[in-house]
Amino acid sequence: MTSVAPEPPAIPDAASHQVAWPGSDAPLGATWDGEGTNFAVFAEMAEAVELVLYDERGEETETYDLVERTDLVWHGYVETVGPGRLYGYRVRGPYAPEHGLRYNHNKLLLDPYALAISGEFHMGSALLGYRPGTDDGPMSDVDSAPAMPRSVVVDRAFPWGEDRRPNTSWTDTIIYELHVKGFTKRNPEVPKGLRGTYAGLAHPAAIEHLVNLGVTAVELMPVHHFIDGAHLVDQGLVNYWGYDSVGYFAPEGRYSSAGTGGQQVREFKAMVRALHAAGLEVILDVVYNHTGEGNHLGPTVSFRGLDNHAYYRLMDQNPRFYFDVTVTRNSLNVRNPHTLQMILYSLRNGDTERHVDG
Repeated sequence: MTSVAPEPPAIPDAASHQVAWPGSDAPLGATWDGEGTNFAVFAEMAEAVELVLYDERGEETETYDLVERTDLVWHGYVETVGPGRLYGYRVRGPYAPEHGLRYNHNKLLLDPYALAISGEFHMGSALLGYRPGTDDGPMSDVDSAPAMPRSVVVDRAFPWGEDRRPNTSWTDTIIYELHVKGFTKRNPEVPKGLRGTYAGLAHPAAIEHLVNLGVTAVELMPVHHFIDGAHLVDQGLVNYWGYDSVGYFAPEGRYSSAGTGGQQVREFKAMVRALHAAGLEVILDVVYNHTGEGNHLGPTVSFRGLDNHAYYRLMDQNPRFYFDVTVTRNSLNVRNPHTLQMILYSLRNGDTERHVDG
């Protein structure tokens, strides 16, 4: 969810700086092994990367320097960090918008490979990488952490049991497009606390309706974690459709009835399992052409602050500006192998981790 918050003060000194164990450059993201968590993040032109850990209230507890770098990936291992732990990154590097470089250590960044995201975006000047009122000018020295959600370490294990994909032939396929929130929001047969959630869609009353319609698959409108643009928040509106993704591995937390500390991942998987049990396939509407960070005047919440050149297509003659091929304010740079890899891994995550059918 996104709301407006007052401008926070400049970033304070880190609570404590430690050096993480070397860890591994693969897989990308936060990977829990039962004893600790490996963190790996791609940032080609970065000069330093810090892993910031938070408690369940979102308060900073520790900061680790990721000093190991392998094939443009910064990585480290932290013992005792497990599922439910909140984290984010701060990245140091050149700030030169005229050259397409937008590193700003004052901005807390989401992990592009985070499996879950917890908390709200509080839209305002704190999220901007530049000083407000300067039209993409000097670097902002305001700490964005109070206005940012956190990435979450997630336990990937899930009791799939006898879950099987329906594998309906295309000649017999009938697809029903729906919005997770809207589909059950006013359904009196679904318990009030579950309406508009993954669990609501998995409720027997919702599934019975779909089966009675004779459809064979549901196509979910965007369920990757997304942001509400400032132009909407300023009008008291929200991004209902969800076509501004900021987390291609994380199910949108607003559709979870159980919580956002990783519970949304289990709830999403349970939904898929229930739909499969009823013979219904699950297809996702995904948005890989652009992100919710917008153009050069948009917020710095993840990709822009990690590697603007790699993740986005910039204008060749003036890399301050974004090459917007779809009128969505930016375009993902799939010509870069690391960006293409992220998209392919996101698709694989949906297939192998969440058992979606397409």
